[in-house]
Amino acid sequence: MNTKFSTPLFRAALAGFWLALTVPASAHHAFSTEFDAKQPITLKGTISRVEWINPHAFIHLDVKGADGTVVEWMIEAGSPNTLVRRGMTRDSIPTGTEVVVFGYRHRNGSNAANGRDVTLPDGRRLFITSPGTGAPATEGETK
Repeated sequence: MNTKFSTPLFRAALAGFWLALTVPASAHHAFSTEFDAKQPITLKGTISRVEWINPHAFIHLDVKGADGTVVEWMIEAGSPNTLVRRGMTRDSIPTGTEVVVFGYRHRNGSNAANGRDVTLPDGRRLFITSPGTGAPATEGETK
């Protein structure tokens, strides 16, 4: 007996549905759940590593304190896709480059921030923020 429930198309759809249920969902967070717009921060340091991964790229920055101690900061940027659309590549900020990063501090007080822009030694600014997450607007940016 051949019913609509035994067709190959139905079986494939059912298998896809069950498979989709087993894949963990990763919800995207809003800016305000992790970062504080009332805590802007400007960091000057040296790029130690750039992670070009989804859902966000991360820039690791070695910042030297007044006492000479070096502290690593982790700066969250937009997705690689967003950065590419803004003209960046994986190699736009090479390891060892001294930069200034402007962003907003993590709510938990750790050495982490959501980056808005990176200023390179030649004065160029790269906008690295995640659009549409509730982060404060960048100059010239419309929401």
